[in-house]
Amino acid sequence: MSVRKILRMGDPLLRQVSEPVTEDEIQTKEFKKLLKDMFDTMRHAEGVGLAAPQIGILKQIVVVGSEDNERYPGTPDVPDRVILNPIITPLTSESSGFWEGCLSVPGMRGYVERPNRIRMQWMDEKGNKFDETIDGYKAVVYQHECDHLLGVLYVDRLKDTKLFGFNDTLDSGGKILD
Repeated sequence: MSVRKILRMGDPLLRQVSEPVTEDEIQTKEFKKLLKDMFDTMRHAEGVGLAAPQIGILKQIVVVGSEDNERYPGTPDVPDRVILNPIITPLTSESSGFWEGCLSVPGMRGYVERPNRIRMQWMDEKGNKFDETIDGYKAVVYQHECDHLLGVLYVDRLKDTKLFGFNDTLDSGGKILD
C-alpha cells in the first residue's frame, strides 16, 4: 500500500489545468503504479474519488469508488472506475444541491448545486473509450472530481458562502448547528 500526500487548498498546483493522458502513457509500469497509489490514497482518506492534481500530478486522471462511505451516509455506492481525459456536457439546466466535501479541503463541507444529468466521455486505463449519461449522486461525484482537472475546487461553486462550514459545526443534513 502506497499512500501519497494529498495537497490542501492553497497549494498552487490545485489551481492549474491538467494535461491529457496519452495512450502511450497508460502502457507504462509507472502509470499502473500511479493508479494503484491513487486508489490506496483515496481509500486511506475515506474518499469517494481522487484526482491526480490532488497528489501533485497535473494529468487528467480521476479514480472513484466507494461502498458505504461513512463521510456520505445514505448515498449510493460508486463502482471503482478510472477516468482519463474526461469531457463532461450538462444535459439539463436542472440542478441538484448536495453538501460536498473534499480531501483537499479537510474537515469542511459546502452546499453546491450542479447539473443533475450529464454526458461524460472518457477513456479508461486500458484505452477503452466510453460515452455515458450519468445522473444523481454519481453525476455529482464525477463533476466534483473532474473539476480538479481544470483547477477548480468545490468552494468555487458554493451556492452561498453561508452554506459552508466545518463538519463538526454542521448537522448530519449539512445545516449549521445553533
